[in-house]
Amino acid sequence: MKRRLLFGLVSVVLSVNLLIGARIYLGSAHAGEKDSAYPNLELFSYVMEKVRKDYVDGQNLSYQQLVYGALKGMLNSLDPHSEFMDPEQYKDLQSDTEGAFGGLGIVVSVKDNLLTVVAPMEDTPGFKAGILPGDRIVKIDGKGTDKMSLADAVKTLRGEPGTEVTLTVFRPSSNQMKDYKLTRANINIDTVRDINGKKEFPLGENKIGYVRLAQFGEKTSGDLEAAIKKSKAEGMQAFILDLRWNPGGLLEQAVDVCEKFLPRGELVVTTEGRNSAQNSTRRAMGYGDELHGMPMVVLVNTGSASASEIVAGCLQDLKRAIVLGEKTFGKGSVQSILPLSDGSALRLTTAKYYTPSHKVIHEVGITPDIVVPIAFEDDRAIQIQRTPGGLESLHEKERQQVLEMRDPQLDRAMDLLRGITIFTRREPMPDKRLANSEKIVAVK
Repeated sequence: MKRRLLFGLVSVVLSVNLLIGARIYLGSAHAGEKDSAYPNLELFSYVMEKVRKDYVDGQNLSYQQLVYGALKGMLNSLDPHSEFMDPEQYKDLQSDTEGAFGGLGIVVSVKDNLLTVVAPMEDTPGFKAGILPGDRIVKIDGKGTDKMSLADAVKTLRGEPGTEVTLTVFRPSSNQMKDYKLTRANINIDTVRDINGKKEFPLGENKIGYVRLAQFGEKTSGDLEAAIKKSKAEGMQAFILDLRWNPGGLLEQAVDVCEKFLPRGELVVTTEGRNSAQNSTRRAMGYGDELHGMPMVVLVNTGSASASEIVAGCLQDLKRAIVLGEKTFGKGSVQSILPLSDGSALRLTTAKYYTPSHKVIHEVGITPDIVVPIAFEDDRAIQIQRTPGGLESLHEKERQQVLEMRDPQLDRAMDLLRGITIFTRREPMPDKRLANSEKIVAVK
C-alpha cells in the first residue's frame, strides 16, 4: 500500500515537471519567434503583397511607397524624435542646417503625445503673436496634429517667408483654445543679448553682469566671450547667465560655453547608447575659468531645453553656479542622421545625455537649486521687455503694465549675488583672544 502511494506521488511530480517543461519550451519558442527576423519579414512581405493585390486602389501603389510608409510608421513608433526621411525630406534637412529658413520661430516637440511648444524664439512671428512655452498646437491650418509626426509638423509650420498659416492652440495654464494667424518670416537669431535685448551689456547694481543666450548657434560662444570681456573690463563682480526660453542648438557650442567657467579638463557631458560607438565624453578644453571663481547664477525655466539643460546641469553638478528658476523641459537625447543608399535617411535616437554626476536629462529635466515659479502672464511680459521692439508693438495701456512688471526670478538672482558679494568683501573679524593676548604682552 505504501509502495503504491509512493509510486503514485512520483508519477504526479513527474507529470507536473513535464507539463511545466513543455510550457516553458513553448513559451521560449514563441518568444524566439517574436524576436526572429525571418518569420517577421515573411509576415511583412505577405501583408505588402496582400495590400497590392486586394486594396481597392492598390494599382496606384508602388512597392517603394508601401516600404516608405512602413518605415515611417516603424520609426514614429519609437519616440518623437526618430523618423524616416524620404529623399525630399532629407534634402530639406540638409538645407535647414546651411543657414536661415522661413518659418514662425517656434521650437516644438512631442510631449505626452501632444505637439507642444518648447519655446518661441525671440523677435519672431510666433513670439510676437504671444505663443508661450507649454502651449499645445492642436491644429495647423485646420488639420489636426494628433496623427502628425514631429517631422511633418515642423515641415508644415515652415514655408516661404510672407506666406500665412493658422495655428489652433490650447493653453493648459488657462484652459483656453485660441486661433493664431501668423505670417512666416526669415528666421535669423542674434543669440547673445544683454538685459535690454541689445549687445551693450551694462552692469547692474553691485557690478552684477548679465548675459542672455537665446539659443546655441555657431557664434554663441564667441559672442559670449566678448560680452564677458566687456563686463570684466567695467569691474564685474558677479554674473548671471540667463538660459530661460532657450530651446537649445549646437552641442559643440554648449560645451564651449561651459568651458568659459570651468578648469581645463573638467567633465562637461557624456553620451551613452546601446552601441559603444555612440558613447562619448566631452571635457572643457579652454583656457580655464574666465571669471576666476566669480559668483554665478544660471536662470532656467520650462522653455530651457537640450543644450541649455546640458549647460545648466554641468555647472550645477560641478558647483560652479547656482541654478535658479523652474524645472527645465527634459529633452536630452542624441539623434544620429544615417543616410541610405536611395537618397533617404534615418534620424534615429541613438544615445542620451548625462550630466557630470551621471544624471539623465531626457524626460527628467534639470531641477533648480532654488525654485522660483512664475505666472504665465508675467512670463510673457518679461519676454516682451527683453525683445527689441516688443514694447512698441503694444497699446499704451498694456505697454505701461508690461513696463511695470517685475521679473521675480531675475530679482531673486540679483539679491542672491548681492548678498554673496557683500559677504565675500567683508574684512575678517579680529580675533578677540588674539587681541587680548597682545595687550597682556604689552603690559608685561
